[in-house]
Amino acid sequence: MIPENLDELRSKAREFAIREFTEDRIRKYEEEEKYPEEIRRKAFEAGFLNMNDPWGMLVAMEEFCRVDPGLGISALSAAFGSEVIMLFGSDYLKRKYLEPVLRGEKISGFAVTEPSAGSDVAGIKSRLERRGKGWILNGEKIFITNGTVADHFYVLARSSPPPSPEKRHHGMTMVVVESSWPGFEATQMKGKLGMRATSTAHIKFHDVEVPEENVIGEEGKGFYYVMTFFDISRIHVATQALGIAQGALDSFVEYVVSNGLGNRESYQFAIAEAATRVHAARLLTYDAADRLFRFSPDPVRTSMAKYFAGETAVHVTDLALRYTGLRGLTSRLEKFYRDAKIEEIWEGTNEVEKLVISRMLLKGKR
Repeated sequence: MIPENLDELRSKAREFAIREFTEDRIRKYEEEEKYPEEIRRKAFEAGFLNMNDPWGMLVAMEEFCRVDPGLGISALSAAFGSEVIMLFGSDYLKRKYLEPVLRGEKISGFAVTEPSAGSDVAGIKSRLERRGKGWILNGEKIFITNGTVADHFYVLARSSPPPSPEKRHHGMTMVVVESSWPGFEATQMKGKLGMRATSTAHIKFHDVEVPEENVIGEEGKGFYYVMTFFDISRIHVATQALGIAQGALDSFVEYVVSNGLGNRESYQFAIAEAATRVHAARLLTYDAADRLFRFSPDPVRTSMAKYFAGETAVHVTDLALRYTGLRGLTSRLEKFYRDAKIEEIWEGTNEVEKLVISRMLLKGKR
């Protein structure tokens, strides 16, 4: 159920974003491709990174991305992946890794994607091999959020061969790996199309020693933990896309009004189409979020929200640029356009989301 104080939470988040995400700061972190640590700390101190208030975090993400997606995502993704520890981690792991993140002292990362295994999670090649009382990790991950700033990562690797080609998702284990450990290497990925203020890295593991107590949940169940996490993270991605779409719509409307174009039918139709898509994306996203926050996630609705919101962000920014022309290319719309594209890709491409929806509906699983 959507809380009654949602408008109050939204106003607080928007005021923060407008105040802190100044044009100078947006430009600085975009050009330097530097992680905005000062903004992350301010967002935490203001109470926006509070996993006990999921609706507050959701509308904060929406309003932050409405002003600037790169700064917004960086400010609110310091606990990225920590839901895996909350749901499946031991008390030891929660004390050592989760609690410092929730206090704003540490940053976490989620390492699954590999150069040869993006959407195909079951195809990862990173290996965990038993060695004495622990494990040895070798492999690499790519496009990892918080890759150069995280203190630890929740890593998926293969710990045993699959029993058959049809069961490739078996034999995978999740472990917590600290970035300070010998054998860990992270390289910042620069020159991205968008989201340049976020830390994205190519990380490698060279004979990294992982103690037994750093295994998350049960050995061999890692794939299922990742899929459970995607039911959560895809709603956050949908929210990011929703914020981008709303921010682009705001800029489009402002352009039309300030240039006296509101009486032209073509502009009226374009605004109506964009606003309708944004509203539909919000309804889908909030519906999926409500189910998740009531501990009854629906993967079909989650995938619907993620794919439609991502598509809406790209469509609305493209539409706005086409109608604003040169003015749009030299305004915030240009950055919204570049930032929007990743929303159709990370945490499962649109094609993956459509497969999830169709397969579950065809099997009658809701």
